Amino acid sequence: MTVRDRLAGRADIAADVGLGAVFAAALAFQASQIADSWGGEYWQFGCAAGVVVSALALVRRRDRAWAAVAGLAVAAAAVLVARLAHLPSEPGPAMALGLFVLVGSAVRALPVLPACAVATGGLAVVAGALASFPRSVVAVLNGAAWLAALAIGLWPRFLDARRRAIAEKVRRDERLRLARELHDVVAHHVTGIVLQAQAAQLISRKHPEKVDDSLADIEAAGSDALAATRRVVGLLRDAGDSASATPGPERLSELVERFGGHGLAVRLRLPADEPVWPPEVTSTVYRIVQESLTNVSRHAPHARSVTVSVAEERQAVTVEVLDDAPPAPARYHHRGGYGLVGMRERVETLGGTLRAGPRAGAGWSVLATLPVPERKRR
Repeated sequence: MTVRDRLAGRADIAADVGLGAVFAAALAFQASQIADSWGGEYWQFGCAAGVVVSALALVRRRDRAWAAVAGLAVAAAAVLVARLAHLPSEPGPAMALGLFVLVGSAVRALPVLPACAVATGGLAVVAGALASFPRSVVAVLNGAAWLAALAIGLWPRFLDARRRAIAEKVRRDERLRLARELHDVVAHHVTGIVLQAQAAQLISRKHPEKVDDSLADIEAAGSDALAATRRVVGLLRDAGDSASATPGPERLSELVERFGGHGLAVRLRLPADEPVWPPEVTSTVYRIVQESLTNVSRHAPHARSVTVSVAEERQAVTVEVLDDAPPAPARYHHRGGYGLVGMRERVETLGGTLRAGPRAGAGWSVLATLPVPERKRR
């Protein structure tokens, strides 16, 4: 279990303790009001039903659907019994509060059909209470509680759906950018094959004994072209864009100089030897650095320096972008937003990994690892 999970669990426990205290206060208030206005022991039935629904609300996380169904069933039975036995109107304030929690939680977390069924059941209980006690203020309050539960449950669902839609749009846009780059990837490899084939023709005339080596080089280049094309086309199964090719990526040093001109000290560390990577890897390295520096300029205005490190290991390229901005929870939330969704999509398509998050102490880290076939390196 992670630290975040432990903190979330403690927050849930604290929320339930507070909610239990609210239920207890509502039950005490309800009992005192009924005892004052009705006298005798009329308060016992409503409080007993309220205790049951409140208890179901406190254990709702175990099974939200069944907890909500059981709570609504108890409320419907309470309305019927109160109407036939001429008891105070139901659901009472404590039960209405419990139903508010149950319905809101179910509408928020359950799939669409079960959520709609729970919401409809809540509406049926409200309608039954209004029909049984048409002049009761408590019945009107039940209707208000149902509307509030519906709103509180639907609003987070709307926000989640909106976030998913935006994330999907980012992924589609990244697929379109990859589609535009696919032409460059194919052209790069095919051009190499054509040049090697032309060289093989010349060699066949002057040095026939070397033709086998030339054919082997052509075969290797063709295999590389197929592998590179498959890696890039992995995300393009549902993208029908046929836009023209985009130019190759700018050099990282020019990108770093451009961002460094805004008062931010940006250090760039590159491999000692001039790297030779497949075009799709080169463009992805550039995009990762570009997106990371853009995030720093947008969301970390107090950062003083950024270090961009590009390292070439045996069969992988590692890109790491570190800044020294002071910690700010709100900023971290934004930095983990949609800009990195497209980058993660691109990196994972190439078989790599991408991690982004706050560093220990201060600052933010973006770390990407991209596999590079052995034959593509000098």
